[in-house]
Amino acid sequence: MNPPSNSPAQPQNAAQHPQPPSESANVQIDQNITAVHDFYTREVHKLGAAQRWAERLGDFVGRPFFLVLIFWVVLVWMAANLVLGSLNRTVLDHPPFHWLQGALALAALVVATVVLIKQNRVARLSEQRDHLDLKLTMLIEQKTAKLIDLMEELRRDLPSVKNRHDAGATEMQQAMSPASVIAALDEELISPDGSTSPSTAPV
Repeated sequence: MNPPSNSPAQPQNAAQHPQPPSESANVQIDQNITAVHDFYTREVHKLGAAQRWAERLGDFVGRPFFLVLIFWVVLVWMAANLVLGSLNRTVLDHPPFHWLQGALALAALVVATVVLIKQNRVARLSEQRDHLDLKLTMLIEQKTAKLIDLMEELRRDLPSVKNRHDAGATEMQQAMSPASVIAALDEELISPDGSTSPSTAPV
């Protein structure tokens, strides 16, 4: 008597041990990663000396160490001037420490400006990514419509499949027109009286 065949176990083993991605898939992944890396590298190379200096300063003031440093400087400054006053020595900044208040106000102005500079660049990068996402979404929609069209054509050609009219599939076969999408966005952004909505009004 022949031993039972092990062929039914093969699909289970194949499911437990999925095949690695093909070489062409790995090449496409590497190309996509390289394209994204090159994009950010080009954006970094576009930065001028002032922008680089501002972003380095922004990275420094954005750390918890900077907050601790401010507290220590303020405490040491106040304590040093109070001790000098108690010893009848020359006091650099008498209470209520006008020099200290001016220095802190100047530091706050510099920090706020540095943060705004970095946020503007981040906002520009975010806007570019949003534009790319919109383009990819419209491209995916066009490809999906093409796939539905091919599937419907295959269904009509198969003799074993009953031909029937599917209104939903027929509608989805039509890809969106970029011009109609832009027109719809313009209608949403403009109020009925012709004025621009407050959320999109130019600053």
